[in-house]
Amino acid sequence: MSRPYDSQSSHLAMPIKYVKQSRSSECGRAWLLVLILLGAVGVACSSPREELHGDADRATLRSPAAGPVVGFNTEGGAHAWLGIPFAKPPVGDLRWRVPQPAAPWAEAREVLSYGASCVQFAGPGGGRNGEDEGEATGSEDCLFLNVFAPRFAVDAVPGADESLPVMFWIHGGGNTVGDATVYDASRLAVQENVVVVSVHYRMGVLGWFSHPSLRTPGTSAVDGSGNYGTLDLIRGLQWVKENIGAFGGDPDRVTVFGESAGGRNVFSLLLARPAAGLFHGAIAQSGTANTVPRSDAENFVDDAEPGYFASSNEAIAKMLIADGRAENRDKAKAYMSQMSDVQTAEYLRSLSPAQLLTGYDGAQFGGMYSIKQLVRDGVVIPKEPAVEAMKLGKYNQVPTIMGTNRHELRLFVMFSSEHIGHFFGLPMWIKDVDRFQASTDIPTKLWKIRGVDAPAAAMREVQGPSVYGYRFDWDEEPKVGFIDMSQSLGAAHAIEIPFVFGWLSLGPGTRFVFDEDKADSNRVLSNQMMSYWSQFAYSGNPGRGRSGDLPLWSSWSDASQSEGDTFIVFDSQAGGGVRMSKQAPLVIDEVLAEIAADPRIAGHVHDRCEIYYSIATRSTDMSEADYDAIEDGLCAREYPLSEYPW
Repeated sequence: MSRPYDSQSSHLAMPIKYVKQSRSSECGRAWLLVLILLGAVGVACSSPREELHGDADRATLRSPAAGPVVGFNTEGGAHAWLGIPFAKPPVGDLRWRVPQPAAPWAEAREVLSYGASCVQFAGPGGGRNGEDEGEATGSEDCLFLNVFAPRFAVDAVPGADESLPVMFWIHGGGNTVGDATVYDASRLAVQENVVVVSVHYRMGVLGWFSHPSLRTPGTSAVDGSGNYGTLDLIRGLQWVKENIGAFGGDPDRVTVFGESAGGRNVFSLLLARPAAGLFHGAIAQSGTANTVPRSDAENFVDDAEPGYFASSNEAIAKMLIADGRAENRDKAKAYMSQMSDVQTAEYLRSLSPAQLLTGYDGAQFGGMYSIKQLVRDGVVIPKEPAVEAMKLGKYNQVPTIMGTNRHELRLFVMFSSEHIGHFFGLPMWIKDVDRFQASTDIPTKLWKIRGVDAPAAAMREVQGPSVYGYRFDWDEEPKVGFIDMSQSLGAAHAIEIPFVFGWLSLGPGTRFVFDEDKADSNRVLSNQMMSYWSQFAYSGNPGRGRSGDLPLWSSWSDASQSEGDTFIVFDSQAGGGVRMSKQAPLVIDEVLAEIAADPRIAGHVHDRCEIYYSIATRSTDMSEADYDAIEDGLCAREYPLSEYPW
């Protein structure tokens, strides 16, 4: 079953918040965490919340090349400018094309609230405009960004050698849901003296849609790439280069950072040739270095070279059925075979966003849906798999931090595990701690290989020591009702976000996420992480943090071949504190072998086969043939893949 690392492996991504219009920014952050952790609407906040906004303050007047803007003062002590357009609306003929710069304006524009979210399915709490769960929400006119900066008088904005590093945040959500509205970067900007930019980008069918009809003669290679969400991020970085100086930011010290799908997009920017020179450092939080071939993204599942079940051709067939032009898949395929590429493109451009979404199943976690992303078009994304391209030096070689959380998968598994007791769909108690945790440990280790060990080793070999790894271990959540969140959730996916942004006071939702008795300890860890992140933004080396008194964060080394440190561990003092680890990089075959040897599930064939199944069907770390052969064919006999769910 030995195989080389394949960076196409997929991973579940963070379900982002969906909340109806309401009252306080603090409560909004509580919603984010509670929805992520508990999946419930209405648990944390007794009243609806209103997104961050404020009254115009002339002290915030700035005059970038794009046009003068007026922002406001946040409760967190920052100046904020929200909803600045950085590209023309990608509608009509601009749908599925490279984003174009927004037209400049001459009169001062008040930018006091977030711009529209990009098109997506409304999640458990509904859409921002009141849409019900599962309905289309958002707008195609969504290419807006937000700027947070320390407060400076109009005539005291840092310039030249005094300008501040820029941190460019990319939200998560599986690249199919989410937006920037929850990420108030005030504390990070003020405490660490940096300028923070957050951005919206096209997602899902509008952001990553690769199809031959979009590559007709006369179409530029970049317009036909299929990687429109990536191109939006690149356009956002171009806007930063052209305009951020007016806000006190340094266009020559830009660090891109993001979590989950945002972390994956950080890797895509490292790989994207058009992004060269637009950023100077990268931080991938729980991302993976994954790209996909065009065949996966485009072909039917029954083609000679099979595509993905949610490929563009499969999606178009579903759209035709939903549109009443075909009765079933076979007739939809026949209908498509009679359409020219030009006709197909015209048809696709005639559909509304809601009609485009009929090609996909939005009933997955948090409204996310499956679609192949980061297509190896050879223009935006290299034709080689991601890690292979890195080994060949085909990427933007900048200082990079990458890391994962120790218990990534618990967040997703806790909602469906048979080892967790549920009440109205919510996890309420743990039936079997060992078996529950065993079901998530191996997939989490594979996530670490894809998101840290493999890309870090490849990049370290090419660019030298400016590569850094981390693992987030904090797992001190409180007990909520009958369930001990530290056991069911622990250092799960997305838990590090509040520490990076300093969101440790979540209003009424705090008690669901943080133990009040450990508030001081949590603040210490948050300050440490913010200090490292900002020092990296300043210098390209996290070192001893911005404060200069933290443990030295050494660069990545292959501890299996030397005595060097591999990655830094983030934890509270009670959990061992911040410290370097010499743990050797993980190896796929060795990790897979741990499943059969794990004493927690030694007597539970069903549990082991369930883990093998998830790996065989959701990644390329194991094929269906590997599944049939594993443990001398035990799973193939007892739990055949074709008969799932068992």
